[in-house]
Amino acid sequence: MDVEQYSRLDTRTQSAVQSELVRMLDQAAVRTGLNRAAWTRQPQGDLEFAVLPEATSEAVLLGRFVHHLAVRLGDRNARPAAPRVRLRMAVDAGVVAHAALGHAGPAPVAVARYVNAPQLKTVLATLTTADLAIIVSDRLYQDVVRSGRGDLDPAQYVRAHVRVKEFGGYGWIRVPGHAPDAVRSAMAETPEPKPSPETGVPSRTTLSQYVHHGAAVGRDVVGGLTVGLLAPPPADAGPAR
Repeated sequence: MDVEQYSRLDTRTQSAVQSELVRMLDQAAVRTGLNRAAWTRQPQGDLEFAVLPEATSEAVLLGRFVHHLAVRLGDRNARPAAPRVRLRMAVDAGVVAHAALGHAGPAPVAVARYVNAPQLKTVLATLTTADLAIIVSDRLYQDVVRSGRGDLDPAQYVRAHVRVKEFGGYGWIRVPGHAPDAVRSAMAETPEPKPSPETGVPSRTTLSQYVHHGAAVGRDVVGGLTVGLLAPPPADAGPAR
């Protein structure tokens, strides 16, 4: 998740917002029945990557966890004089492996690109009453959301073609409390990507999406605090590759 306008906050407020974000994630997990203490968490300064237990339900993560996180955000933003916290959230399913500096694989890269998708940024900037905007990978949408698992409603998600750096793939955006038509209208305001300086055309690298599981939190290059989530593979999707 990216905390909008985080870099504009003073040091004391940045520290408070970081603590509040971790607390809201902890609270949402507890209310959902997810044990954050069981996540293999990898702090990297402002970044945290965590591998979730294999039995974690993707439907629960995308459904009840997102709901409780949105509620926590709403309660927090209702406090008088508190600086508003608005978040982007990316959820993906894909390969992740342990590496010398933490984790490697297409999933950690993909979730970082999804959370910085221009369409997701535009949606949150345009829908000013929203506290949370979510994007899930196409694989996760097809395997979990579209299949109707849990209480997920596929009609609430809007497809977006994401191109960030060398990454290219489809994602599906949902904004809790806002209709899909409002999301589509907001997405229409997204500027066209700039051509690559090397080739003169946007990169169209194909996205690979197969999963282990986890969550990532960190700071982007402009100072935003970011968190991404990697869901475990669907139970009927076969062994992870």
